[in-house]
Amino acid sequence: TPNWDQSSERIGKWYHNMDSLHEAGQAAMTYQIEYDEEVGFAAKRRIYDYARDGDERPWMLVASFIHPHDPYVARPEWWNLYDHDEIDLPTPVEPTALDAHSKRIRAGIEYDTVGATEEHIRSARHGYYANTSYFDSWLGRLIETVEETGQADNTLIILTADHGDMLGERGQWFKMSMFERSARVPFIIAGPGISPDIVPNACSHLDFLPTLLDIASGDGRPWPEIGQDLDGRSLWHLINGGEDAVDETTGEYCAEMTSYPIFMIRRGAFKYIHCETDPPLLYDLASDPDETRNLAEDPAHADLSAEFAAEVAAKWDSEAIREQVLSSQRARRTLHAAMTGSGVSWDYQPVRDAANEYVRNHMDWAEAGARMRFPRFEAVTDLADQS
Repeated sequence: TPNWDQSSERIGKWYHNMDSLHEAGQAAMTYQIEYDEEVGFAAKRRIYDYARDGDERPWMLVASFIHPHDPYVARPEWWNLYDHDEIDLPTPVEPTALDAHSKRIRAGIEYDTVGATEEHIRSARHGYYANTSYFDSWLGRLIETVEETGQADNTLIILTADHGDMLGERGQWFKMSMFERSARVPFIIAGPGISPDIVPNACSHLDFLPTLLDIASGDGRPWPEIGQDLDGRSLWHLINGGEDAVDETTGEYCAEMTSYPIFMIRRGAFKYIHCETDPPLLYDLASDPDETRNLAEDPAHADLSAEFAAEVAAKWDSEAIREQVLSSQRARRTLHAAMTGSGVSWDYQPVRDAANEYVRNHMDWAEAGARMRFPRFEAVTDLADQS
């Protein structure tokens, strides 16, 4: 748990540290690979279940893979897809020229003290690329399963992620910031009636629920009563080739390496980042996609920066949010201390009734075989029909 009461103190042996770079490379098996193999297998099995259970209701499946993610370790068959010597390296930066939050992140992940060699950096990026291909292969297998079960004509496939990875760009690694390589994630949707296209409008995960509600209510039914206001907007009309004048989104960060909330407004080409303890940041992503020129320091953009600052002040109460975060962190630290002895784990345990999987001694093997086969075998009752 981050501790904003002592924000300058680094979390001991934090999971985000230089070990991920030093240990980057190849391995036959890791806990991440083992987990994703199980996710992929379970997802394929569930798709088959939907096809053979006879239930005609629409279904939704979430398959959550870890890859690509640090630590940057990949199986050889994916690693070997890339020429190690051709792996691109990040643009060098002078650490003293970085913004305040980036400096705190570097200190937190021990980049300035433990450090990493050029070979460490190349191997880490190599592993990330390799694991992207590994994930892509699993996505392909799931799509293939949807197709071979005859469900491709009425199934939408959505690809997204919870964060990116700086991979050494701007002198940073991992996530924890509002910069593009950290905060920007894919949102790819494919399916019947959707034409290939790139939609430039800014959006965020806040827009996912309204979009899914529109998809589920495609027959004109009203949305179900949620019981609370939704901050996002539906993107369904954009997905179907429509236009939208809205090209903006917002973000909030209340985690490590800061003592105050960090707020972001993205509108058109401009991104504004605000934290009470830090100088403001303003970038033009059209002319500066790597976010290297802070326009908040440019007199020519002083009015725009001031407008964004006023908007942040009107939209968020930074002090009130900080107090809420501090209260939550203190409660979690107290709970953690209370749970350090012998206790019952609250970790989710997926239910698996192994005694009734496949074909067991207490089952009718013919019935089980027919139930689990897809497509179902249709017996021929009149041999004369085959003449």
